Amino acid sequence: MPKCGSQVLLCDLPIRLDSYTGCGHGCAYCFSRRNIDIMNIAGGESAITLERFILGARSAETTWCDWDIPLHWGGMSDPFQPSETDRRKSYEFLEIFAKHRYPVVFSTKGKVVAEPKYLDLIKQCNCAAQVSMVCKSAEMFEHYAPSFDDRVNIARALAPNVRRLIIRIQPYLPQYKREVLDLLSLYKEIGAYGVTIEGLKIFKRSGPLTVRIGADFCLPAEILKRDFVEIRRECHRLGLKFYSAENRLRYMGESLCCCGVEGIDGWAVNTANLNHIYFGNDAEFTEGMKLPCTGGCFNTFYQTKASRFSKNSYYENMMAFAKGKLGRNIYGISCEERNKNVQHIVAIAG
Repeated sequence: MPKCGSQVLLCDLPIRLDSYTGCGHGCAYCFSRRNIDIMNIAGGESAITLERFILGARSAETTWCDWDIPLHWGGMSDPFQPSETDRRKSYEFLEIFAKHRYPVVFSTKGKVVAEPKYLDLIKQCNCAAQVSMVCKSAEMFEHYAPSFDDRVNIARALAPNVRRLIIRIQPYLPQYKREVLDLLSLYKEIGAYGVTIEGLKIFKRSGPLTVRIGADFCLPAEILKRDFVEIRRECHRLGLKFYSAENRLRYMGESLCCCGVEGIDGWAVNTANLNHIYFGNDAEFTEGMKLPCTGGCFNTFYQTKASRFSKNSYYENMMAFAKGKLGRNIYGISCEERNKNVQHIVAIAG
């Protein structure tokens, strides 16, 4: 069954689908390395449980979701990695997505997705695509992934067959700025709708310029913001949309939905999260989120309090996190700034 965990606090598409665990691309920066040996490839979700979710079944983690929320496919591994050539699990998933026309965003840098038989199915789906491609200099960290030029061709092939093509510039480093700026016109030419960008996150401190944000070490927000301003300006000059997947700078994007799917006809994302409470003042909680025992997805945070989270509603759990210290830990805003938002949070909570 598709999963929903800690990403629910910040993400508009928090329900994740993975056809595999592990990823043969072996990228050195992959956050999945925190918990698993990513080169150990195994099957992930099954086609049967995917179809059950599409038809309305929910697990303890997703019982709060009472609508056809777009799924994020490829949250922990690339669905179109080299193993797909033999296993064809993702092809089975595409057949289900095409059958039901269920909304889905997939993230990839895999070659197989551009093969004619895959494109023929993708054309029948109700999907958006994200292709991960920072710049050529980043290839040194992407040990077994297709080359940057190969990914340009993958993106070019996908563009006319999906509802939107978004280029993922993740993980971004300041030394890539010039290359990234120079590549934006190419992305426009191949048919991209926009770009989404996020700074590098690592597990251990690296030098004096990294700061701790939650469980990660990141570049200071002011350094990223300086570069993002330039990149956003050039995107707008070219007619590209700009999205910030950097949580501290999410407000810099065209919308708070950093996947770039806002406004797609018939798609309804989840705005009941901290980004919309802190930055947008537009968080909307459905009636289903206010029902008891819909807060199971919050068990990820504190296993010892899992029973309490499970008994609460999604709404109660989210508001408790919003009023706590987590906002400052994630966004780095001052107590005074946070208190202004808390007044709004209290108003939402009634």
